[in-house]
Amino acid sequence: MAAPWLGTPGLQLWSMSSRPGRLFTPGSRSFCSSATSSRPLNAQRLAERLRAQKQEQKAKEVRVPTNPVQRRVQELVRFTQQLQRVHPNVLAKELSRRILHQDNDLVVINKPYGLPVHGGPGVQLCISDVLPILAKMLHGHKAEPLHLCHRLDKETTGVMVLAWEKDMAHQVQELFRTRQVEKKYWAITVRVPLPSAGVVDIPIKEKEVQGHQQHHKMTLSPSYRLDNGKMVKVRASRDAHVAVTQYQVLSSTPSSALVELQPVTGIKHQLRVHLSFGLDCPILGDHKYSDWNRLAPQKLSAGTLKKLGLQQSKARYIPLHLHARQLTLPALGSRTEELLLTCKLPHFFVRSLLRLGLDVPNQDQSRGSEARHVEAQ
Repeated sequence: MAAPWLGTPGLQLWSMSSRPGRLFTPGSRSFCSSATSSRPLNAQRLAERLRAQKQEQKAKEVRVPTNPVQRRVQELVRFTQQLQRVHPNVLAKELSRRILHQDNDLVVINKPYGLPVHGGPGVQLCISDVLPILAKMLHGHKAEPLHLCHRLDKETTGVMVLAWEKDMAHQVQELFRTRQVEKKYWAITVRVPLPSAGVVDIPIKEKEVQGHQQHHKMTLSPSYRLDNGKMVKVRASRDAHVAVTQYQVLSSTPSSALVELQPVTGIKHQLRVHLSFGLDCPILGDHKYSDWNRLAPQKLSAGTLKKLGLQQSKARYIPLHLHARQLTLPALGSRTEELLLTCKLPHFFVRSLLRLGLDVPNQDQSRGSEARHVEAQ
């Protein structure tokens, strides 16, 4: 396609691209100093200027912060965005590298941070989109798509179970529904739960939060309330769901803790709600449930921010520190013994433990004869 005429009659530039307007962008500086320039630009000089402009723009976008923690957070955010923007084949290849266990019935993966399981508003790519591609990578081009057996939140990392057959997926889903799957999560909390071990048995329901920015959150719907110092049973809400979480502090400092959580039930955002609103110890990086009244970056103490090497203005970059550490599946299908699946902590989780002064438990303490371990990326 012929480019627009430049000042000198008879001189015409041809674009090397088939797309119109490639050589000239609105708002850019004119390539000629004036309409009467006596020295018109040739195609080579135009291309050189374009390359220089692109390099300058790229240098502005890739400014690496000097603070090492901020740099790691920036890398994590960039990696999360890349997972959303890559070609489905690339994402499927990444998931294939994260396989913890594979047999004739199941494929178990280590779910990465920031990757949604299902599609929705603003979701460009999710795990369910690439299950057909992943199946073909593992079993050839004639393989049927894998099936989801359960789900994890977008920000949660760790063990996730897929099934080759739809019937098997339904059987595993029934095991989850009837509470026959033992689940263990690890979380870093802001403040330390008291007592150090116990059970939170408080129903949960979804409720609209009134205020400057209306939104919905899961919240506690307790069966009892205090009335003049006495415990009084209240009428149960028909929208409330029974929610039970067993917890134990594995390591603690005066301002934070590593907590092991065993959800008995599987209500949406149950662990986050029980920790934040039930024990007043929100999960580090939980920007939704750290404050009931608003949606804003998590407020952290000066001491915690100092240990993390961050300012409060950068706290919004802290990822949710919730990891699906372990699953124990009972015997099913061709398998005659229970299957113990343990997943190592992601790197950002381990770094936060070290910076906060929390002891890192032995990651092989739950090793089973049928469990495989991979390093989370």
